[in-house]
Amino acid sequence: MTLDQIVQYLLPIAILLVFIGIGYAVKHFLKVYVTAFAKRTKSQIDDIILGAVKTPIVLILFLVGLNMALRYVSLPASIAQYVPLIFEVAIAAVAIFCTVKITSGLIRYWGVVRPSVKTIVPSLDKVAKFLIAIIGLMVILNSVGVSVTAPMAALGIGGIAIAFALQSTLSDFLSGVYLMADRPVRIGDYIELDSGQKGYVMDIGWRSTKIKELPNNAVVIPNSKLAGSIVTNFYLPEKEMACLVQVGVSYKSDLEKVERVTIDVAKKVLEKVEGRMKFEPFIRYHTFSDFSINFTVILRVKEYVDKYLLTHEFIKELHKRYRKEGIEIPFPIRTVYMKKEH
Repeated sequence: MTLDQIVQYLLPIAILLVFIGIGYAVKHFLKVYVTAFAKRTKSQIDDIILGAVKTPIVLILFLVGLNMALRYVSLPASIAQYVPLIFEVAIAAVAIFCTVKITSGLIRYWGVVRPSVKTIVPSLDKVAKFLIAIIGLMVILNSVGVSVTAPMAALGIGGIAIAFALQSTLSDFLSGVYLMADRPVRIGDYIELDSGQKGYVMDIGWRSTKIKELPNNAVVIPNSKLAGSIVTNFYLPEKEMACLVQVGVSYKSDLEKVERVTIDVAKKVLEKVEGRMKFEPFIRYHTFSDFSINFTVILRVKEYVDKYLLTHEFIKELHKRYRKEGIEIPFPIRTVYMKKEH
């Protein structure tokens, strides 16, 4: 065997081994140095991307090296003309695999950082994989010279037909995604809708949201309805909130004394009622009504439902103290003047 023949056989092998070596060197660099840097970051996104590309990078460089090595190998013309196409399809397939793995990892990570969306993570994962596979298949078919116009048109028409048929379901699904992403309500929040329903959010599903009312019954609300409603969230920006109690006293009352007595009662009630906050209560007079001077007592509770017990105890103690202090809580009075006719 001549030197030229030896070089002819060894050169392709050497080229292939060089690219394999480069691939493992890049993988080692990613594993040792880049991964160590990624672990110091708070986000897991970089770890997910690195985990998806570490092994495929070796395969991609192997395919590139094999493609270059085969250029120095005498192949039949009938086979040689398809070699670049085969490698193009193979690299595209590896790229699609990496994309699917990265997307799936990001969706699962989203479900970890946002526990409220964990119910729709499996569905989103499957949909994302399906869409990426379809797009990848179209790219591969187009690269091998197969027209994808007809399949794309068929998919478009089919998608429109499915969208019309499942319009309500898709609306609820997309609204559920919005609720889980934007998080105007969260599982465990106490909310009130503009339609009057209020309670604790039990679950946010892909089609509906369940609210548990205080009487221990559940209200199931389609996500599209919830997303389009005016919602009061009593847990945002925090659970702690004011508790307002409306009181009225007669016009003959000493308002300074009323204020002093009322605040004293409020302080004592706040000290003994569970769910109270360390808070200095106060009152604000606001209305001369038909038969009383009205004011608001401002208390504070840890969360919405605590206001019921606090209001209950406060009204009892205030009524008792007003009777002791001689402060009158008037009831509606109507004075009738009789006009005498001469």
